[in-house]
Formats: sequence, structure tokens, C-alpha cells
Amino acid sequence: MPLAADFQEVLDSLPSDWTDLEFDLRIEDEGRYIDAAVILSQINAQPYSRAEWHWRVPVAQSFGKAAAPQTVRAVLARLDDQGFAGALQVRQLREGRSEVVQMWGRPESVREEFRQRRAI
Repeated sequence: MPLAADFQEVLDSLPSDWTDLEFDLRIEDEGRYIDAAVILSQINAQPYSRAEWHWRVPVAQSFGKAAAPQTVRAVLARLDDQGFAGALQVRQLREGRSEVVQMWGRPESVREEFRQRRAI
């Protein structure tokens, strides 16, 4: 199964209130590791050293210091287009968290919109 399709399948299985996830990625042809690393640098894939899996990839749904799911899917599709084969495995999923935003001094309309968007 192509990497992008596999990642989309993972996204489709997640609950609606997920905030961030981490997955591990491995490519089959280790001779093309550098080529894959250059492409994966766009989503801040973090390499493992001397491990079974090659990279750890953090993904954030709406806030946080990780790549957006749409960007990750596009990068994985680019790997698929260039003939990379591999596997991914979800390692960690967090759900139900909300970002902390300073609301002091903001009008009530801003506070209400924040609560509606974040379903708090």
C-alpha cells in the first residue's frame, strides 16, 4: 500500500478530537535513505540512529509544533511518486487537549469564538 494512502487510512480511523500523533516511518531501500531524508525534512521527520525504524514524524491537527496532516500526506505522496516503498506505524496519539491562549484583555466575542472553535 502506498505511504500516503496508508497515512490517510490512519487519519480516517482517528477520533474527531485528536490533537497530535507520532508515527514511525521506514523505507525498504536503505540505499536511498539520503534522498528520502531530503524530502522528509519538509515535515521535520526526526531520524533514529541504529534503530529498526528510520524516522519519527510528529503530526498536529490544529495547533502545536508539528506538521499539519495535509502537509504530511503531500510529502508521503511525493515519496510514493518517486518510487519509495516502506511502512509506517502509529506510536502515540493524544486527544482532547486544547491550546493555552492568554485571553486577558480580549473582548468577549473573541473568547466565545475560541470556545466554539475548540469546543471547550
